Amino acid sequence: MTASMLLAMLAAVLAAVVLYSFIGFIPGTDETSVLAPVTLTVVLAGAPPQVVLSFFIAAIVTLNLMNAIPTALVGLPGGVMSAPLMEHAVLLRSRGLAATTIRKMAVGSAIGTVVSIPLAFVLAGLLAPIAEPIKAQAPVILAAGAVLLALLGHNRVLSLLAIVPLALMFSALPALYRSTGIIGEDTSVNISFFLGITVGPMLITLLELLNRNRRAHLPHGTLTEARFSRSGFTSTELRPHRLVTRSEGWWSAAMAALSTPLFVLSPVGLTFLLGESAAARATKGPVQRAERAVTVMSSLTHSTYLAGVIIPLVALGIPISGVSAGPAGPLFEAAPVYTLDHNLHHLLSTPQFITAVTLGALIAVAITYVIAVRWSSPITHFVMRRIPHEAVLSLFVVLILVLAYIDAGVPNMFGVLLVGIVCGTLNRLGVSYGVQFMTLYAAPGIISALAALA
Repeated sequence: MTASMLLAMLAAVLAAVVLYSFIGFIPGTDETSVLAPVTLTVVLAGAPPQVVLSFFIAAIVTLNLMNAIPTALVGLPGGVMSAPLMEHAVLLRSRGLAATTIRKMAVGSAIGTVVSIPLAFVLAGLLAPIAEPIKAQAPVILAAGAVLLALLGHNRVLSLLAIVPLALMFSALPALYRSTGIIGEDTSVNISFFLGITVGPMLITLLELLNRNRRAHLPHGTLTEARFSRSGFTSTELRPHRLVTRSEGWWSAAMAALSTPLFVLSPVGLTFLLGESAAARATKGPVQRAERAVTVMSSLTHSTYLAGVIIPLVALGIPISGVSAGPAGPLFEAAPVYTLDHNLHHLLSTPQFITAVTLGALIAVAITYVIAVRWSSPITHFVMRRIPHEAVLSLFVVLILVLAYIDAGVPNMFGVLLVGIVCGTLNRLGVSYGVQFMTLYAAPGIISALAALA
């Protein structure tokens, strides 16, 4: 690897850390909707594969920690992955321990990153020899993944029922485009639909503002009040062993290791399940349970995401986990640059994977650790006062519309609107992102199976 490539990777990592540090401090930003469009833009801009991968790894490491900080400081969930921490973070905040919570989260994130990366590469190496048989059964695996994620979701019955209608929609729109000459026979618009899914819940919220009755019931004339503790602005301790107990450290490492082989499952579900299991074994009262929970869950948010990207990407080259089918989707398919037959899996060797992942993760976790421990309170205070939430969300909506236009012109902008409305509504009713993304990739196999039954 040349020095110029390493410098480009380093620049990409630093850019990801800076960008997602500020995005992560904004409450309510969903991981998928802020990771996927920017990653896709980096891919379509022509960045080398190593640069794309190091950027994405640094982005998820940064975002997963920074998203948890508004939860600890002001009781507002930063993103979906910070939702499992809410109850425990609010309890600690009520006891005046918000700054302590952030420091434990920072240590947990570092533990999860360091533990999961080598384990993920080992598991990828074990899966690689049987990759071809697995890929040959990809349609079945993807459909089974959608069913599994549906069974693990909040609304199991609706999630199962939604799979076939969603598959029909994802297949029908491209067929319509091809039959009318909007796109060629070999052109895919999966990325547009992928982005339509990510923006769905946000789109539904925006469209509700057009309904007079809905708008009238929204809060009016009040501002959200946020209080910060003074210790968050003054403490300078950085040593991990002073910030977490030995048991918190060991539980974080153990749960990160346990979650890595379960990479196909929902990262939110794993974070909640394994984090609560670890916290339940704390016997010295609610504060100790909450402190262990936030430490272990922060470790899990990183380990589940990293394993969900690394193992499918290195071993298979197809998205078979919730993370790989969701936020990491552009690493697998970003036409015309990447396709399922020509993506990072095919372009990078194992040493190149290890270098890009290690560089992105370790630099990002080192920088975000320091930021979280020393400057999280001042940065949160600045972001909440100076950066309009609406401006950030509008930026991502506009970016998605531009990418939809590039894929298939004006008709596809309305196609993405349709996908966003349908998927956003289903998301609100309990059909998770994971089910929707898996169904998108499984749609051709599902439709072929239905045709065989006709």
